[in-house]
Amino acid sequence: MSLQCGIVGLPNVGKSTLFNCLSNAKAQAANFPFCTIEPNIGVITVPDERMIKLTEIAKPQSIVPATVEIVDIAGLVKGASKGEGLGNQFLGNIRSTNAILHVLRCFENDNIIHVDGSVNPIRDKEIIDTELQLKDLESVEARLMKVQKQAKAGDKEAAKIADTCEKYKAHLLKGLNIRTIEDVTDEQKELTEDLNLLTNKPVLYVCNVDEKSLPDGKNNAWVSQIREMAAAENSDVLVISAAAEAEIAELEDPEERSMFLSDLGLEESGVAKLIKAAYKMLNYITYFTVGEKEVRAWTITRGMKAPQAAGVIHSDFEKGFIRAEVIKYDDYVTYRAEAAIKEAGKMGVEGKEYIVKDGDCMHFRFNV
Repeated sequence: MSLQCGIVGLPNVGKSTLFNCLSNAKAQAANFPFCTIEPNIGVITVPDERMIKLTEIAKPQSIVPATVEIVDIAGLVKGASKGEGLGNQFLGNIRSTNAILHVLRCFENDNIIHVDGSVNPIRDKEIIDTELQLKDLESVEARLMKVQKQAKAGDKEAAKIADTCEKYKAHLLKGLNIRTIEDVTDEQKELTEDLNLLTNKPVLYVCNVDEKSLPDGKNNAWVSQIREMAAAENSDVLVISAAAEAEIAELEDPEERSMFLSDLGLEESGVAKLIKAAYKMLNYITYFTVGEKEVRAWTITRGMKAPQAAGVIHSDFEKGFIRAEVIKYDDYVTYRAEAAIKEAGKMGVEGKEYIVKDGDCMHFRFNV
């Protein structure tokens, strides 16, 4: 299951610096707008301490962790929805992602130009929201014109879609994001899912602060304002210092890195927190397959049943699913061998209705 997050923000808020910390790819971090013209894509490993433990126990020939694709999308500017800057291209790149990491500049630095002349993350957030809302409004109005004709001809499904689009349009015209709409049913959402609305994507607000605002940004007035704003739309906020993360990324010695994090009041890097937060935002969990040949992490959606989870490995596993042998992660670490786990009665045999839990170690039996 692919997970692609797009990093967005106005120019010079720290997007490319953060991307460089997330990925081995090196986006150009330059002090002027539009230095990132093509989206930079990096595939990064999802940090998971459980993989380390399982690897120590199984001593496999190979290790395959879960991964996330991060797309560094060039800075949006006011008027992007009408093609200003490189607007249409940027908005198209956002449309292809599963979630948005919205970087907001929450620090002063006279040496780094702000595209609007002053630091104001709430204004910056509203600028990007407006551009995404205007683009969504275009999509909704185009669909509305199409389905209204069909609805007049007696098409009941088209009538439902038209009603949904009318609600979306009214919501957007109020300057609100579709992810905050409440008077639309699950059926209506499903009927209009193919609109792939930009403001319906889950968003994580990433407050880029200076080092003195770490670890939690409580002494940063802008962060407090953003938290209040994000709470109103049920979104999460992460406080990070892209400049500090760049320094952390340069440290290869684990002890030096640990000391540097400790000096900043951090238990783990902001990059690790960011990827975990992205996973949580998309309602993803991880299960493992463990053996002498390979320890591998598999990404699935929370609530997925065993056959569908098996299908992530191969469609034949889902088609011919018989049963799943399940060991809880804690039991695997405690007993350290499948023979001991079985002897202790800690291996579960589960059928088609079993809902996979985060951290399950699984072996599937199937017949095709």
